[in-house]
Amino acid sequence: MLSSFPLLVLALIAYNAVVFFTGPSLDTELFSLLMVSGAPWSFTMHHLIVTFALLLLFVEILKSTRTGPSSIADHMLSTVVFIICLVEFLLVPEAATSTFFLIMLMALIDVVAGYSITIRSARRDFTVGPGEGPF
Repeated sequence: MLSSFPLLVLALIAYNAVVFFTGPSLDTELFSLLMVSGAPWSFTMHHLIVTFALLLLFVEILKSTRTGPSSIADHMLSTVVFIICLVEFLLVPEAATSTFFLIMLMALIDVVAGYSITIRSARRDFTVGPGEGPF
C-alpha cells in the first residue's frame, strides 16, 4: 500500500506549508554563492521546492515501471494529486505562482508518463511474434 503512495503529494504539502503556515515567503533566500564568473547565484525557497518536486518526480517515474495491481492504484492516486493541484491552481490565490504551476506540471507528467509506460510495457508483454502463438 505504501508503494502506491504518490510522492508528489509531499511537494504539494511542502508548498502549502510554506505558503499558509510558515513565516518565510517563497522569495526568501536560503543561500547565495559567488560563481567563478563573478556573478552571484542565489537559492530561494522557490528553488528548494521545485528541486524537491523534481527529485520526487524522478522516483515516481521509476515507480511507474513496475507492473502489477499496485501500479494501477498508484496511477489513480497520481491522477487525484494532479486534479487537486489543478483545482488549487485555479481557485486558490496563493497557488497562482510559477512555482505551483511547475509542481502541477510535474504531477501531470507523472500521470501521463505512468499510464504511457504501463501501456507500453503491457503491449510488449502481450506481443506475440511469429511462431509464438498457440497454433
